[in-house]
Amino acid sequence: MDTIRKVGVFGDSILKGIQLDSKTKKYCVKNCIDLEKIGEKHSVSIDNFSMFGCTIHKGSIMLQRRLEKRAFDIVVLEYGGNDCDFNWKEISERPYDKHIPNTPLMVFIETYKNMINILRGKCIETIITTLPPLEPQRFFDWFCRDLNKDNILKWLGGVNTIYRFQEQYSHAIEYIAYETNTLLVDIRSAFLRNFRIDELLCEDGAHPNSYGHQVITDVFLNFSKTNLNKMIWSKI
Repeated sequence: MDTIRKVGVFGDSILKGIQLDSKTKKYCVKNCIDLEKIGEKHSVSIDNFSMFGCTIHKGSIMLQRRLEKRAFDIVVLEYGGNDCDFNWKEISERPYDKHIPNTPLMVFIETYKNMINILRGKCIETIITTLPPLEPQRFFDWFCRDLNKDNILKWLGGVNTIYRFQEQYSHAIEYIAYETNTLLVDIRSAFLRNFRIDELLCEDGAHPNSYGHQVITDVFLNFSKTNLNKMIWSKI
């Protein structure tokens, strides 16, 4: 019997487990997302190739390189957080200029779809995830702390614009899942159900803390109860 044995995780700092240390004010790997528990539960090996600061363009290159070296039965993709971000220093210096995100939305969508098609072409099951929400005031205070905040606000129009813009990318991921008939792990909804999002995020308002990591673990565990078993049996 040919059962699923290898799962590859490709994403950015969220699934890498990056947290902002409250004492040193520096980023560090403190991954409390219990991928090992999921792996043990379903007798699969999980390799996490997520990388701090990774955009979908970099992730696409990394995925193709890894596929040349090894085979996977399932691949989990988690991108968007860095793609929707801006060069805040440039905005603070030139608030009246036009500024675009690291990855424009339509480019993000097309690149994501292309990655899914590549995996399908190799008969690899694909899972994608929505984005955990931001806490916009914390995000603004942290990422713009050494910049001209007044100029940035002139460009933004308001701090909550940060939340709404990031939300577009998460909605786009839902659209991609629907359009491509790809399995979706809805991390965002799980965070929003907790109401106090601030308690699940680090001081920077962007990276989940250990409590947020537990929410992500629970989402994956609940997802895997039904979906991962179905994938395994479909391979037998």
